[in-house]
Amino acid sequence: MNQKNNSDQQLTPEEKRELLTILEDRFGQHMHRHEELAWTSVVEKLEADDEKLWSLNEMEATGGEPDVIGYDREENKYLFCDCSPESPKGRRSVCYDREALEARKKYKPKTSAVDMADAMGVGLLTEEQYHTLQKLEKVDTKTSSWIQTPEKIRKLGGALFGDHRYGRTFIYHNGAESYYAARGFRGLLKV
Repeated sequence: MNQKNNSDQQLTPEEKRELLTILEDRFGQHMHRHEELAWTSVVEKLEADDEKLWSLNEMEATGGEPDVIGYDREENKYLFCDCSPESPKGRRSVCYDREALEARKKYKPKTSAVDMADAMGVGLLTEEQYHTLQKLEKVDTKTSSWIQTPEKIRKLGGALFGDHRYGRTFIYHNGAESYYAARGFRGLLKV
């Protein structure tokens, strides 16, 4: 997959076909993530929204292996989430947000999870969404992923992340300015 820069958020017809083939194959191979959903309904929505396709391409290009994990009936939208076994490799070694990035005096990472998610057109998973993903399959057994942090915690300088260890899912806190080679973020996209 070719990564596009933010000013050119269009995929070529060939890139669209390639991405849709990858997504359809993944959808079929992991039916436990979306048992009652049909690919024909999903692809209809995808083909009608070039912006969402571009975001899914960004998720794929950074190692997220996006797939459908649910359907929001109220919004009539499918929920795509990064389902890679470990936190997406192309999105690791990032602090939590722009404020944390600017607060670092030395050894700044290139970007933050929130900035990168915004540039990709996706959102960080909430704690509830992270637990939902972990119920579908165990992820982040060797890595961890930043998740949306409540404003009250963020104002105190912290941020939340999750992983799966010892047979259960954990949600932890860390300084928002911290970053590690094994911590990235998972995105959620409504289509």
